[in-house]
Amino acid sequence: MQFGIFTVGDVTTDPTNGTTPTENERIKAMVRIALKAEEVGLDVFATGEHHNPPFAAPPNPPVLLANIAAQTERIILSTATTLITTNDPVRLAEDYAYLQHLADGRVDLIMGRGNTGPVYPWFGKDIRQGIPLAIENYALLHKLWREDVVDWEGKFRTPLQSFTATPRPLDDVPPFVWHGSIRSPEIAEQAAYYGDGFFHNHIFWPFEHTRRMVEFYRQRFEHYGHGPADRAIVGLGGQVFMRKNSQDAVREFRPYFDHAPVYGGGPTLEEFTEQTPLTVGSPQQVIDRTLTFRENVGDYQRQLFLLDHAGLPLKTVLEQLDMLGEEVVPVLREEFAKNRPAHVPDAPTHASLLAAKNAGSTENTEPGKNTESSETASVGEQS
Repeated sequence: MQFGIFTVGDVTTDPTNGTTPTENERIKAMVRIALKAEEVGLDVFATGEHHNPPFAAPPNPPVLLANIAAQTERIILSTATTLITTNDPVRLAEDYAYLQHLADGRVDLIMGRGNTGPVYPWFGKDIRQGIPLAIENYALLHKLWREDVVDWEGKFRTPLQSFTATPRPLDDVPPFVWHGSIRSPEIAEQAAYYGDGFFHNHIFWPFEHTRRMVEFYRQRFEHYGHGPADRAIVGLGGQVFMRKNSQDAVREFRPYFDHAPVYGGGPTLEEFTEQTPLTVGSPQQVIDRTLTFRENVGDYQRQLFLLDHAGLPLKTVLEQLDMLGEEVVPVLREEFAKNRPAHVPDAPTHASLLAAKNAGSTENTEPGKNTESSETASVGEQS
């Protein structure tokens, strides 16, 4: 099972001292956090994509991830998320294949629609077409990575005639794709149709909602013939704040929770931690809470935590990473491995996909062999 962190790159004032990092400071901090994640033994670093304040997350994630790739050796570099709706699929195909070469294959993507309304018209899109855009654009991206010469005609972009995206994916193995969604069953349907992974943000919603979304994805994964439902590839997000003593954790995190743009004015910290996966307490409490996730979604492949948000200073985030890497993740690895059925797959990596390709296997490694133009309609009809 993979463990890692993801960042949304928010530039938020620290409510305890009134200081706000500059964009430069926040960008450099994200690099430092990624390097620390590899240092403490985590498997994945993922960055969001944003085009508007108050975020310093990259508008073009391959730029940040390429910088990190040059300074790391092992950690998988991912996105959380790549906007499949407002980006041109041709540009995505080329940028992420290029990053794949630079990172020696340590790349995958979480595709998402994006929920910031004003971004859509900035790129000439209509948020009311978010789902159709996600379906058509990914159908094209999927095709561009698997066919050397592409002819394409759709609704939302100009046609392509005898087009070849360059560079080609490393070893002719496209990056593995997770489809990320909080509330849209159509996106879970899309992930299932292609046999791709499904990543549920799992931050702001009750456990029951997450369970229903993952269960739906698993059922549709099996329906499309990719294998039994428990072989579907599932990832979850989560939020934690830790101190050795749980009372200290609550006391220190409370002002950040109370003043964070995404929390402020809503439920209390206690209500939020009761109703959602946010865990504020000791490392053991984080372990115990995270282990309950399997009770809701079954055995899954990737767990990412949000640590660097709400104005928390870099020093505090690095301390959180030390605790995560030294005290939490080793225990979670051991506990999640217990009673895990042998047929439940690990999260795909470039190495595993390449090995399967070389072995001539197609089971759960070449998702969505149906790459004809009818695939877009098929997903839409099933959604």
